[in-house]
Amino acid sequence: MIKNDPIFGELDYNFVWSRNIVLQFLGEEVEVSLLVDGEKDGRFDEKQYTSYQTLVQNWQLIQFDLMQPMLDYYKQKRHELGYDIIFNENYPNVETTEQLMKMVTLDSIVVPYGEINEERDIGILFNCTWDLENGVGLRLLDEKVVDMGYQDVAI
Repeated sequence: MIKNDPIFGELDYNFVWSRNIVLQFLGEEVEVSLLVDGEKDGRFDEKQYTSYQTLVQNWQLIQFDLMQPMLDYYKQKRHELGYDIIFNENYPNVETTEQLMKMVTLDSIVVPYGEINEERDIGILFNCTWDLENGVGLRLLDEKVVDMGYQDVAI
């Protein structure tokens, strides 16, 4: 089923509404999936529209604000796994966000149901070199990172 939405554009339904979009991410144009939670009837709530529009309007700043929390998460995960003591080629020592940028690729933007949180709610999914199976997910509320972990935290 296909729906042409005035805000999200032409979406296809397969248990979630989706389409590919092109974004600038860290200086490069990338194609990512836009995933919008919704029922088969294709009606979305105002908070979903507001969350997505605010993300798009502020994306140039938001994208860089994601990198430091992701670096902190990487360092924490590396320490928890003991790779700060014992070498593991998948978890090299990374000290800067510039180094980390080479290890991640933006995969998807998730717009969850609007009634879940009072704030504007967006999930962002990344693929990463250190955990190919689980990737990295970030949950943004009002454009601030509030949770980070495997991709499922953002779905």
